[in-house]
Amino acid sequence: MKVLILYRPNSEEARSVETFIHDFQTHHEPGRLEVMDVNTRDGYATATLYDIMQYPAILVLRDDGSILKSWEGESLPMMDELAYYTFSDV
Repeated sequence: MKVLILYRPNSEEARSVETFIHDFQTHHEPGRLEVMDVNTRDGYATATLYDIMQYPAILVLRDDGSILKSWEGESLPMMDELAYYTFSDV
């Protein structure tokens, strides 16, 4: 299982996303999130692959790459809810 965060670092919501990432990694095991800049080639390709229309986007991906859960837009999930997906094999 993989948790992927897609966002634009030079945007209005960048600060809140970066704070969320920092706080999550402080309270939970670091290295459990993969963060991608949508303005890079890989970030754009990933956003296109999963048809992401709003940023930030948080995707919980199964081992086969399919989406198990996703959040798009300004409302970020609760950290405990996200932590559930980083440690489970749902």
